[in-house]
Amino acid sequence: MPTTKKESLQFGLLMCFGMVLVMTMYNFFLNGTFGQITFIEGILDFLVGFIIAFILDWFLVGPLAKKIALQLTANTTKKIYTVLTISICMVIGMAFFMSIYGMIMSNLKNGFDSNTVITDYLSVYGKNIIVALPLQLIIMGPIVRYIFTKYIKSDKNKYGNIHSIS
Repeated sequence: MPTTKKESLQFGLLMCFGMVLVMTMYNFFLNGTFGQITFIEGILDFLVGFIIAFILDWFLVGPLAKKIALQLTANTTKKIYTVLTISICMVIGMAFFMSIYGMIMSNLKNGFDSNTVITDYLSVYGKNIIVALPLQLIIMGPIVRYIFTKYIKSDKNKYGNIHSIS
């Protein structure tokens, strides 16, 4: 998949965009705000979530997930195991942090309605991971990998040797 920093950035942006878009709509539905907020409020919520998710992905969760996944799959030669392990580690880490973010944002907007922050968090995390994991493994991961290899990676291969023609 990505072999350079630029490609990693492009891949990460695509993946974050897709995952945050779907998970934002899912959480609007869960919180009962899916027809209650304005379009602009929805876009702003998405943009803030996207920026936070990308920062987490690029600087914290991504590097940690890759390190753990590469250690777990060190004895295998099958690339699919490494890809799946990285994806699973990413979802676990991102759901962990983005659930905290979502809970904070929800409580800021609606006020605190419970005394058990840990129970509330575990509920939010469980609801998020149960959707995020299959979304990543079955839908978004394959779509983003297809788009990346078809349109981003192939452009480099097509035009990468332009100087060797002359």
